Amino acid sequence: MAGKPVIRAAGCVLWRRSARDGRPEIALVHRPRYDDWSHPKGKLKRGEDALRCAVREVGEETGVRCVPGPELPTVRYPVKGRPKEVRYWAAEAVPGHPDEPDERDEPDDRGFAPNVPGVPDAPHIPNAPNVPNDEVDQLVWLLPEEARERLTHAHDRALVDAFLDAVTT
Repeated sequence: MAGKPVIRAAGCVLWRRSARDGRPEIALVHRPRYDDWSHPKGKLKRGEDALRCAVREVGEETGVRCVPGPELPTVRYPVKGRPKEVRYWAAEAVPGHPDEPDERDEPDDRGFAPNVPGVPDAPHIPNAPNVPNDEVDQLVWLLPEEARERLTHAHDRALVDAFLDAVTT
C-alpha cells in the first residue's frame, strides 16, 4: 500500500438519549452492498472538510440532523489494496430533518446553512433521503452493548467504547 493515495472519509457515532431511561442509544446503518452494519460515514468530496463530510454523511445515510461533539479515534484499514482513513466524531441527534433549515438561519445562495454548532458553513442537505436509500436499507437505534454485538467490524466496535469514554466522562 506504500505510495498509493489514501482514501479519506469521515463519519459519526450518531447517538440520542433513550426516551425510556435516558441512556445513550447509538444509530447503526445496514449497507446492502457490503451486507454489513456500521456507523454512518462516507468519502470526502474534493476540498471538503472532514467534519462537514461527517455531518453530511449522517444526513444522507440516516435522514437525521446532528450536532457534532468530541472527535473520536481515526480508523485506518485497507480497501482493495489502498489505505483508507476515516475520522469520526460523536454526534448527538437533534430534532428536525437535515433538509429543513433551522428557522433562525436560512441557507445562503450556495445552499449552506450556518446552523450546526461547531461546523462553519455546515452543508444544508436538500431532500435528504430517509432510510432506505441506495446506500443504506436499514437504520436501528441500539444501546451501546447491543450496538457492539450488531456491528460487523472490530474497528467499529472499538468506536463504541471511545464514544462512551467521550460522552460519559
